[in-house]
Amino acid sequence: MSNLPSPASVGQADTKQFFDKFFNNQVSFPAAEIDATVGFFLKRNFDVESARSTSIVLLNQARIDNISVFELLDSLKVQTDVQLSQIVAQVLNSYREKTSLLGYRIAPSLDTYESRNILV
Repeated sequence: MSNLPSPASVGQADTKQFFDKFFNNQVSFPAAEIDATVGFFLKRNFDVESARSTSIVLLNQARIDNISVFELLDSLKVQTDVQLSQIVAQVLNSYREKTSLLGYRIAPSLDTYESRNILV
């Protein structure tokens, strides 16, 4: 007896077919646009992989909205790091499944009646 599934298990071919088609859609962008976008996020202290994946999403979004990626980067340059993180989270959420969203938490203020009597 083995813990491995039987070779004739139901649904195995369907699953393989689904994942084989997952990366078939190819998109291409000019190298200058990719380098500029990745460089923008690296300069803003993004990790290399985060900069690459965020850049691809923004390049796709710029193509969908029919705007230049350089115009998009110019509009993002004036944002603070917190504002940029919020914008990136919103754009990335538009590409994610609705059951898996990115977010940020704003700490609640501790202005309760009881907290005014606590000395720190």
